[in-house]
Amino acid sequence: MLDTLISQADNLVSWLQTLVYVDVVQPVFYKIGLMGYDEDTYDALYWVIVGVLEIVAMYAVLRPLEALAPVESWQNRKALRADVWYTWIAKLGILNIAFFFVLTPLFNHWQSLMAIHNIPNLEVDSLWPGVTDRPMVSFAIYLIVLDFAGYWYHRWQHRFGVWWELHAVHHSQQQMSLWCDDRNHFLDDVVQAAFFAAISLVIGVQPAQFVVLVAVSNFMQSVQHVNARLKFGWLLERIVVSPAFHRRHHAIGYGHEGTRYGCNFGVLFPWWDMMFRTASWNPAPEPTGIRDQLPAPHGRDIDYGEGLLAQQWFALVRIARRLAGKGYPLGGTAP
Repeated sequence: MLDTLISQADNLVSWLQTLVYVDVVQPVFYKIGLMGYDEDTYDALYWVIVGVLEIVAMYAVLRPLEALAPVESWQNRKALRADVWYTWIAKLGILNIAFFFVLTPLFNHWQSLMAIHNIPNLEVDSLWPGVTDRPMVSFAIYLIVLDFAGYWYHRWQHRFGVWWELHAVHHSQQQMSLWCDDRNHFLDDVVQAAFFAAISLVIGVQPAQFVVLVAVSNFMQSVQHVNARLKFGWLLERIVVSPAFHRRHHAIGYGHEGTRYGCNFGVLFPWWDMMFRTASWNPAPEPTGIRDQLPAPHGRDIDYGEGLLAQQWFALVRIARRLAGKGYPLGGTAP
């Protein structure tokens, strides 16, 4: 069933890929003398089309929910403009797929060396022939393994001061919406893309599966950030991360400042938070952002930037201050 759906979706995207390339990209490249890049551009179009379809589906499903049952009502949506740019940049996915294909030759070489020296292969779908090699089973295993890695990656973002300054770009949004999932520092995006591409290759994820895994993860994370009252119920919110569970992670005064640098780090599943005792269940909507953004005496009135470029630059400034010994502890408390 899953194999058939993936195949049909792949056929649709491939058809759109050829259509756009032949009717739009190729004529333009021919006129400006860039035909030497036509093959690479054709390959990249696949991921771009998947990203566009993701954004269309995300907006079509989630925006009506935000309009009908918002958690917060805003008079001014200006703060979301930068997030829309982040979404288009991130969802086109060139970074993720580039790392995946750049790293593939390296890992193929490593796998050859492993075979020569009789070192067991780490491919998950070969662990239990007849079971783990079934598309549904292997997809579920890949999703769980990558989510476990994502949980620890997220905790590290909060644990280490310099890394936190990059991740703070994401947490500085005080108006949570379907757009703000992709509000990240580009350096953090580079590290994250390399991290998950490497893990995916180690466990044997194929390119077509990788695209679907990223698409599913992206959509679920957009749901978590949505400004809508979605009731998951006691059981469902312990199976997948709900908007209420993730909003607690973004809450001022707890999401980042809580015990052991915060709570609710799970990317798709809350299981890891429950297992490692970082879960916090509070369904009540709370103000989001970083305490440092608040005016004195509640915070330090630090400007994290409104526009995309300002947010990127201010993060680098904060990192430079930390490295120079002029930074401040996590949570914004004055030294």
